[in-house]
Amino acid sequence: MKKKDNLKVKEDYLQKIKLIKKYNKYYYSESKPLVDDSTYDKIKNEILNLEKKYSFLKSNESPSLSVGFKPSKNFEKVDHKVPMLSLGNAFDRNDLFNFEKKILNFLSLKKNQKIEYSAEPKIDGISASLLYRDGIFVQGLSRGDGIQGEDITENLRTIRDIPTKLNGNDFPSEIDIRGEVFINNFEFENLKNKFANPRNAASGSLRQKDPMETKKIPLNFIAYTFGYSKKLNVRTQSDFLKKLKLWGFKTNKLNKIISGIDNLINNHKKIEAQRKEINFDLDGLVYKVNDLNLQKRLGYAASAPRWAIAHKFSANKSISEILKIEIQVGRTGALTPVAKIKPINIGGVLVSNATLHNEDEIERKDIREGDIVTVERAGDVIPHVVSVDKKKRAINSKKFFFPKICPSCGSSTVKEFNITTKKFDAVRRCKNDSFDCEKIAIEKLKHFVSKDAFNIEGLGKKIVESFWKLKLIKNPSDIFKLNYEKISNLDGWGKLSAANLKYSIDMKKKIPLDKFIYSLGIRHIGQENAKLISKNLKYPNNFFNLSNKNNFEDLLNIDGIGDTQINSLKNFFANKSSLLVLEQLKNILEIIPEKKKSSFGSLSDLTFMFTGKLEGISRAEAKSLIENNSGKIISNVNKKLDFLVIGEKPTSRKVSEAKNLKIKVITQRELIDMINSKGV
Repeated sequence: MKKKDNLKVKEDYLQKIKLIKKYNKYYYSESKPLVDDSTYDKIKNEILNLEKKYSFLKSNESPSLSVGFKPSKNFEKVDHKVPMLSLGNAFDRNDLFNFEKKILNFLSLKKNQKIEYSAEPKIDGISASLLYRDGIFVQGLSRGDGIQGEDITENLRTIRDIPTKLNGNDFPSEIDIRGEVFINNFEFENLKNKFANPRNAASGSLRQKDPMETKKIPLNFIAYTFGYSKKLNVRTQSDFLKKLKLWGFKTNKLNKIISGIDNLINNHKKIEAQRKEINFDLDGLVYKVNDLNLQKRLGYAASAPRWAIAHKFSANKSISEILKIEIQVGRTGALTPVAKIKPINIGGVLVSNATLHNEDEIERKDIREGDIVTVERAGDVIPHVVSVDKKKRAINSKKFFFPKICPSCGSSTVKEFNITTKKFDAVRRCKNDSFDCEKIAIEKLKHFVSKDAFNIEGLGKKIVESFWKLKLIKNPSDIFKLNYEKISNLDGWGKLSAANLKYSIDMKKKIPLDKFIYSLGIRHIGQENAKLISKNLKYPNNFFNLSNKNNFEDLLNIDGIGDTQINSLKNFFANKSSLLVLEQLKNILEIIPEKKKSSFGSLSDLTFMFTGKLEGISRAEAKSLIENNSGKIISNVNKKLDFLVIGEKPTSRKVSEAKNLKIKVITQRELIDMINSKGV
């Protein structure tokens, strides 16, 4: 290409960048979009296509870097009284079987016991939470991050399906009713020039500053559950849905009560077949254990209820060509192969990347660059390569060899031997799994600011990458010492955007101990394990001093923490760069100690351990029962144990050790009596 042509291309590119910069300013900073979504997307795609075609084109304002963000102060943030958690996903019979099996095991029920489910269509809309006091609608929140939502009360008041006053008088004095805001497909026809899809239209409308603008959009609301309530008098989910209807809410006509995996699957197939005839978007069905008492017993795991699951509709597939196989390095050092494919549309989503899972998967399917492949996308799952059409493979095709060194830092990679399975792991990992490896460091930073960790609004993955390239951040402590003056002068930023970012970061300098531990991205220390460690250590200094005092072995007393987690913690604290990160963060942050539970009606300060089979209750539920009454479960017989609870056929060694240490040995009946007399 001639120099003159290059200049023309660059001029055209910079004009488009200038235009999208203007659109971003009005959309993100001032909440006054100048153009509709389709026009914005058109300009954005033109920029991205130019960058792909001409390697010399580059701008920090490019949408590929996504450096703009929405201001965080449009709506007041409010904590949900009960978290709005996400659901686990099921895609096939095996997933549903395992879901029900876990329920039966937790409740210690027989394998042939029938569980009754409320099967409810999963509307692809925006979740909202409505607080009613004495039957009057007083506050409405968006889902937000599940823990904290935005106060969008006035916008929700414009939706006719949301009653300002509940009908009748048979309702709790206070209740948080939850449901989905959505737009019917036929009504979206008049809006498709302004929004990409019905879900985007619902989301954008609820975030309008002016409720009168929201009122112009034909929003609908269907109620389906509750969060917090005072003395709600219902026994089942289906009874609650009937109450909702009596109170003046719309409920889904396709709701059903179903027992048995086969019946769930048949109903799923039937509704999926009707999907095109239904006037709003569905992406699956939700199954909830119908008995509310069983729901209460089952409780919650780290981020989802044990009593509900979303059964997604069938996967969408399409054919594409693998242009290149890239190796991505994750925060725990895992090397993941990703296929860069010719962009294809799968179920309304443009897909250009597909995971290849691991080295063994590439070997088993003999996947190569240039191959014609079938790509599948199911629900929210990352698109993946299902199969290769080897008949269409080029004659000069070359086998893909997985790298034995880290493509980021050059360190050797290993497949670890799993003592439990007696096999080598399928995943290959970089041995330098700390902030010393660039790609690992970037991924750790992304994890650090993520929703379940520090949850810093406006500091997303793309911005972390951009700030890394600009040498604004290299480790977590740099986030709290950013040069906002320099940021305000970057393309796509400004004083207002930089001030919003500073506000978001300053608000997160105070964090609970469990979230801090999770934010560090230590391998094998997920949300649940971070909570267990936090409950056990109680104070931040106890965590910081783990290495100094060599107290790792004490963590083995924590039920749910084993050798794998202990070794991960030892490796983390043995790394100099990790210790430096801890020291820097310790001097910047206010880390909140573990909250002390009320001793009222509880087993406060008492420790328990089980041995033998329990009657009518699973080990998991018994542990949950003790913890709900402020008791503590430990996993070894030692001087810190107060009670050894014995069931049928207890381990004689444990009983003998307990007696030698003068630890009280009690039966299951005696434990229940303790809870009934002292517990809540």
